[in-house]
Amino acid sequence: MSTVLEAPEQAAVIHDRHAFNEAVWDKLVADPELARLPYRIETDEHGQIIMSPPPAPSHGSNQSEIVYRLRQSIQNGKVITECPISTRKGVKAADVAWCSREIWDETVGRSFFRRAPEICVEVLSPSNTPSEIAEKKTLYFEEGAREVWLVGENGEVEFFRSSAPDAPVPASAICADFPNRI
Repeated sequence: MSTVLEAPEQAAVIHDRHAFNEAVWDKLVADPELARLPYRIETDEHGQIIMSPPPAPSHGSNQSEIVYRLRQSIQNGKVITECPISTRKGVKAADVAWCSREIWDETVGRSFFRRAPEICVEVLSPSNTPSEIAEKKTLYFEEGAREVWLVGENGEVEFFRSSAPDAPVPASAICADFPNRI
């Protein structure tokens, strides 16, 4: 379950979605009160804060296993946890992401990714709804992700590609040796 905390001031029309998201996100990242909260934070398209409860230990274990396997399999690029990505629906945080050096270099000096990393991973929790996950998958693809992986609570991995975002595929094209279950 998520909670909306505040609504920032905003212009009636937002002409540059990334600039709007960046202004809101930079303010949130710099807030020491928010940094002390045990919640995970994202924003919606209006810049309102969406807070989610801290994940269960199994969620963190799955995240660390994904990070380890990505680092072992793909030598070039960066692996990121809690990766903030600017979207048309606010800033969303992929549980794990992998990006090329090119995309990483675009992020230097910024508090989030304007272009989604090539791989965005969502580790599912009991509080996630199917519509929430479907929306995040769509948003990541809209922002340039080449693949979105969904990892179930049982460790089963579903791979999706931008060329056919609604049809799971048997394996990742970017990290072909990544297993279907972690």
